[in-house]
Parts: sequence; C-alpha cells; structure tokens
Amino acid sequence: MSRFTATNKSEAVVPAERSEIWAVLTDPVLLPKLTPLLRRIDADGDLWTWHLVRISVLGVGISTAFTERMKFDEGRRIDYTHEPPKGDNERTGAEGIYKLSDVKGGTQLSISLTLHVELPLSKLAAPAVVRIMEATMERMGERFSTNLLNHLGVQESARRG
Repeated sequence: MSRFTATNKSEAVVPAERSEIWAVLTDPVLLPKLTPLLRRIDADGDLWTWHLVRISVLGVGISTAFTERMKFDEGRRIDYTHEPPKGDNERTGAEGIYKLSDVKGGTQLSISLTLHVELPLSKLAAPAVVRIMEATMERMGERFSTNLLNHLGVQESARRG
C-alpha cells in the first residue's frame, strides 16, 4: 500500500451573507446535495463520517468513507482533521480549513483541503495518481462553487482566486 496526497486551495468572494454560507457548510444533509462525489455525511456531534461514491484511480476502484473531527469557530472558521474510529484503518482522510470573513460585496470564502489515500499501487505511480487527485478535487470544487451559488440564489459572478 502506498500513500498519495494532494492539496487544493481556493478563494472566492461569494455575494451572500456569511451566515448563509455558514449554514450550508455546517449542514451534513445539504452538503452532499451540493458536493459532487459525496454520497452522504453521518454526523455525530463534531465527528463526521464522509461517504464518497466509488471512484477509480489507475484502474483501482475505491469506495470510501473517512471520519473527520470538525472544529467549528461559529461563523468564521471550520477546521477538520482525520480521526478514524479506534480499531478502524481508514485508507482515506482529509485535513483542511474553511475560513469566512466579511468583505465588500459579500463573504470571502477560503478553502484549503488536503486529501490522502492509500492504494495498492507502487510509489512510482505517484505523479499520475496525484495529478488525478488534483484534477478531481479541482472539478469537485468548481461544481461545488456553482451549486453553492445556485443554492444561495446568486449569480456566478463570485470572484475566484
């Protein structure tokens, strides 16, 4: 088993109130409706288990769930850290931060997400696997952004950086 890691960072000014965006980002029922490849989230307080659809990386099929400890700083920041249940060897996990702040024209939303996955592939496959992970994360982010704006009823005029 080899471990592969990819990171995606994005920023946007979302023309909506911070409280509206916060409500979406902290709703484990709504998030899967807006996030591609995410089937569901099982939330138990600040411990959330994220269930993804089956995906394929270089011919290796992955159907995965991973558990994250969510730390909420009301309306401003969400930190999440991979924390599998005791005795469970989750082969996928995430670390990341969502930051929200008020700016002229709406809310500055910054996202930093690092995913890791263990696969039965040689470490020599790392360049290809990481490229696939990064491209998938970027597409998921773009589609989440579009879905978020549609959900909030705002135009696609949010500025991405």
